[in-house]
Amino acid sequence: MTPKSFTQEIHLSDGRSISLETGKLAKQADGSVVVRMGNCMLLATAVSARQASPVDFLPLTVDYREKFAAAGRFPGGFFKREARPSNEEILTMRLVDRVLRPLFPKDYHAETQIMIQLMSHDEEVMPDALAGLAASAALQLSDIPFETPISEARVARVDGAFIINPSKAQLEASDIDIMIGASADSVAMVEGEFDEVSEAEMLEAIKFGHDAIKQQIEAQVALAKAVGLKETREYEEEHNDADLEEKILGLAYQQCYDIAKSASSKSERSEKFSLLKDEIKEGYSEEELEEFGDLISKYFGKAQKKAVRDLVLNEGIRLDGRATDEIRPIWCEVDYLPSTHGSAIFTRGETQALATTTLGTSRESNIIDLPTEQGEENFYLHYNFPPFSTGEARPLRGTSRREVGHGNLAQRALKKVMPDDCPYTVRVVSEVLESNGSSSMATVCAGTMALMDAGVQIRKPVSGIAMGLITDGDKYAVLSDILGDEDHLGDMDFKVTGTENGITACQMDIKIKGLSYEILTEALEQARKGRLHILEKLVETIDSPAAQVKAHAPKMVKITIPNDFIGAVIGPSGKVIQEMQKETGTTIVIEEEGDVGVVEILGVEQEMIDAVIQRIENITFVPQKDETYEVKVVKILDFGAVVEFVPGNETLLHISEIAWERIEKVTDVINLDDTIEVKYMGIDPKTRKQKVSRKALLPRPERKNRPPRDKKE
Repeated sequence: MTPKSFTQEIHLSDGRSISLETGKLAKQADGSVVVRMGNCMLLATAVSARQASPVDFLPLTVDYREKFAAAGRFPGGFFKREARPSNEEILTMRLVDRVLRPLFPKDYHAETQIMIQLMSHDEEVMPDALAGLAASAALQLSDIPFETPISEARVARVDGAFIINPSKAQLEASDIDIMIGASADSVAMVEGEFDEVSEAEMLEAIKFGHDAIKQQIEAQVALAKAVGLKETREYEEEHNDADLEEKILGLAYQQCYDIAKSASSKSERSEKFSLLKDEIKEGYSEEELEEFGDLISKYFGKAQKKAVRDLVLNEGIRLDGRATDEIRPIWCEVDYLPSTHGSAIFTRGETQALATTTLGTSRESNIIDLPTEQGEENFYLHYNFPPFSTGEARPLRGTSRREVGHGNLAQRALKKVMPDDCPYTVRVVSEVLESNGSSSMATVCAGTMALMDAGVQIRKPVSGIAMGLITDGDKYAVLSDILGDEDHLGDMDFKVTGTENGITACQMDIKIKGLSYEILTEALEQARKGRLHILEKLVETIDSPAAQVKAHAPKMVKITIPNDFIGAVIGPSGKVIQEMQKETGTTIVIEEEGDVGVVEILGVEQEMIDAVIQRIENITFVPQKDETYEVKVVKILDFGAVVEFVPGNETLLHISEIAWERIEKVTDVINLDDTIEVKYMGIDPKTRKQKVSRKALLPRPERKNRPPRDKKE
């Protein structure tokens, strides 16, 4: 029996459509939906435990996976099955998580899983743009408590026109690539990259995407109504004590206000806040602490948050005493690490990043092998955030999703200024050594300087800044260069990177509903000024890329050869190319591109690189018919001499082509190691071998008159 299914269509302005279907697949999940656009199909499920978890937060897992079968491909590796998520899958999980998480009730602590799977791939559809819609639709079809439906949309701009959920081809031609996540009345998340666009152009793209999201939300609501709205499940709410909360607020608020106003460093504030909390707890008995200890800590945190926010709104004073638009002190240094190809330190207040640049061949490119994308990255950035950067000791469990996300943001910011003709594969690594406020933006700044120090000819330097917002609904304050505490206690985290001419990347998370575009416009303008101030500090340290790579860094030369000679350059079993690499200390990579072979030669010593080029030119040397060449005699034979055009490129000069007159021995005319001129006659049609002639360049002797023959009678 075919199950009853329900479908809702979303019609896009360009004639394409998106469908939402439920009732056919994964019916034991609390909510499930299939989202389809073209031949792209995503299955999203939502399941939440009936019992609350013992932790005091929402244990939410958003998982996005692309199945290789969806694209008719096999997974790589020995076991031929999908394993750990790729960076691209992790980035999609983060995009969805950042919009969903704030919309669950604050006191809902049940284990919750949102799983999104690409089941069918379409080359013309980018599935990550549909993941947020799929996740929200699954929640709307469930009884899981969730405040309001959301959706996400990717916006591109091609030839001045905005496009919703573009194809890969359209995205490659666009100067804007931005993902927007929002509810019907409020933008919650923005992330994207740009070709140095203005703040006004970015806002226009956000508004365009938000309009499309509203349409997608209407479809979710219509589908849920068609199926039959489920009553939101009851759950065990957190225990609260209004009297205790009021008492803790009275005890802690003013003292927290004073600490926030007077303490100058993160460690000093942390210590004073901790001592104050301990002092308040000392006023309670052991029995009371056992019963109410967690609530006391919770209410102290709320009092601390209110005090810090009120200080900013009432007096315009921030935790470290700065004005709202003031940037912390900055110092920079380049060429700090003597053995790297490029290095730079960027320190802003209590945040510090040490970036390195490494140059390599195409062999070091980052291979992308996904169901939805295959290719190589010749520029990539890795971001490391060790525990000591925040004064903590915690287990090391590999690269975190946060590190993947922050590294991707910095990479997108810098790749927009990478030169099109860069011969190298370039890897930038950022080691965060201190962190109190936007280490990802410090990574952008340090990465810019490390690239220039390495001699990578970036088009323009890039800087980045993290902005914050505190508002009580009536008053608001936009904060430049936010601290870690201001991020935690504030209402917005907005990171913007760019050159002096425009924005190259952004990432924004908004924690409140109904943020006006007027405030967003003001934040962007304040960010522009702060970003340019930081850029000035970078340029003071290094104002342009080094003209040459460092003496110990590899030099890269690319040459092309005809495809027919690739085998000769490599040699049997790689013998020729391996000998060249061993003798010159270089790395040689050959790739076939169309009808030519591209040869990359990487080496520290230019003399050795030149030697490789000469050897390859010798191997690929092709003499031209009827041209004259100076050759060296390298071997004497009974029937001629072996002559060498260039080292390794030899041919036979037959004895009959040495002179016009008949000679008995080759050595009567030429000897070993002689240098002579010959004419290249082309390929002999009889022998199918090269033919050269010495006598063709010599004057032809006149024929002697012979006496007439007697006629026979």
